[in-house]
Amino acid sequence: MRTCLKKYWCFGSGETQKSSFGAKKSATWRIFSLQELHSATNNFNYDNKLGEGGFGSVYWGQLANGDQIAVKRLKVWSTKAEMEFAVEVEILGRVRHKNLLSLRGYCSEGHERLIVYDYMSKLSLLSHLHGQFATDSTLNWHNRMKIAIGSAEGLAYLHHHATPHIIHRDVKASNILLDENFEAQVADFGFAKLIPNGATHITTGVKGTLGYLAPEYAMWGKVSESCDVYSYGIVILELISGKKPIERVDTARRTIVEWAGPLVLQGRCRNLVDHKLKDNYDEEELVRLIQVAALCAQNSPENRPTMQEVVGMLTEDTEGPLKRSLPHKAGSGMHLEAVKYDPALLAPDETPCRLGSRKSPLSTG
Repeated sequence: MRTCLKKYWCFGSGETQKSSFGAKKSATWRIFSLQELHSATNNFNYDNKLGEGGFGSVYWGQLANGDQIAVKRLKVWSTKAEMEFAVEVEILGRVRHKNLLSLRGYCSEGHERLIVYDYMSKLSLLSHLHGQFATDSTLNWHNRMKIAIGSAEGLAYLHHHATPHIIHRDVKASNILLDENFEAQVADFGFAKLIPNGATHITTGVKGTLGYLAPEYAMWGKVSESCDVYSYGIVILELISGKKPIERVDTARRTIVEWAGPLVLQGRCRNLVDHKLKDNYDEEELVRLIQVAALCAQNSPENRPTMQEVVGMLTEDTEGPLKRSLPHKAGSGMHLEAVKYDPALLAPDETPCRLGSRKSPLSTG
């Protein structure tokens, strides 16, 4: 295991290190001992459990200095799991942005593999849209816009400013975490891919969650930054409507794009809005958010904007042809075409999650 880890990152704590990416940065993470994490989580007590999924469990903990942490404890061990562990620690340890989840450190002792993160007090976007806080009024329009912009800025950093560029590959509501001020932080980099300089895309095995997958990735395994843009568009439709990416309708299942497409085409903006918001939203911002979702969720990757352009659109900071291409009214030149998945594959993202006395701030799927 030590050999594998050395391939991916340099060991050390609190020192300026030479990155394998060719950059230098000050390390702000450290290696935790297993004993320290046992102490922080009360020996991984059930009452400290935040959530449980296919990868393992997440626990709330408190360090000796009072800092609150979240600890992901992997339960399935294999070469594949080891690689995902290494990739997540490597990427999180090297990227620093206010809209990316911060790595506190990791532990690799014996057969234990644990990743330590900052604790996110407002949990995930999923928990507010479809989970334990779905009826809570705190996810008002202002906070939804803040989440849309923050998550876009985090992804834009990965795509345009990280060296080499990083594709997340699993952008979804459960992987957007929220701090006490509802600032979004993109999380869970276990499936992330690094894009070599000069490459436009790579071909790889398909990872991620059905309903969020870009068509070229779902069908051919062709992955680029544009795949994250598509997934982000689905998250925005979720954020606007409060609907899941795939929902059961009678005996069939329908994607959010199949539902939203006709409404977008007809310019029926208000019919897209989450009923929990009632009339408490900014109509101009709504139209802009719908426009962004429609552009991001295009079937053809060539027609999607970059995440940097998305940030510009959301902050009204876009200039030139892209800005002129944005219609002033929803329905004017906007079109959403649903991806035709095999019906047998259309299963909702419902990873079983057993919760303890606290609620999960981390993706457990």
